[in-house]
Amino acid sequence: MAEKIKEYTNGEITVVWKSQACIHSGVCLKALPNVFNLKQKPWVNMEADSTDKIIDVVKKCPSGALSYYKNKEGKTGITFGEDVTIKVLNGGPLLINGKIKLIHDENEIETGEVTALCRCGASKSKPFCDGKHLLVKFEKE
Repeated sequence: MAEKIKEYTNGEITVVWKSQACIHSGVCLKALPNVFNLKQKPWVNMEADSTDKIIDVVKKCPSGALSYYKNKEGKTGITFGEDVTIKVLNGGPLLINGKIKLIHDENEIETGEVTALCRCGASKSKPFCDGKHLLVKFEKE
C-alpha cells in the first residue's frame, strides 16, 4: 500500500502528515483543536493559530506522523541515523526517535523524527503502529 502523505502550509512552515504512521493518539487534536480538527475539511487549518504553537504540537506527535519544515529552508538537510534511540512501550509499539531509513517490502521509507513500529501484529498499516494494540489488549513488555 502506498503511503498517503498530505502537506498543509501557512506560508511560513509546512506541516507534513503521514497517514500510515499515525497511531491516532489524539495529542494534536487535544492540544490545538482549532488547528487539528477531524470534523473540518481539510482537517488541518494552518491559519487557526501561530506558527510557534503549531510547531510545538507537531514536535509532540508520538508516532512522527506529523512533521514540519520551514518553507524558506525546504526539505533539504535531512540527516539519518544520528542520535537514534529505540524505546519499547509497555503494551505498545516500538518508538524510534531520530530519522531513519526503513526498508519495507523492498521500498525505502524515510521517516520523521519519531516513528512508531507495530509489535502486536494487528496493525493495518504495518510496519507502522495504528493503535490496534489497544483493541487487541496487547500486553507485552
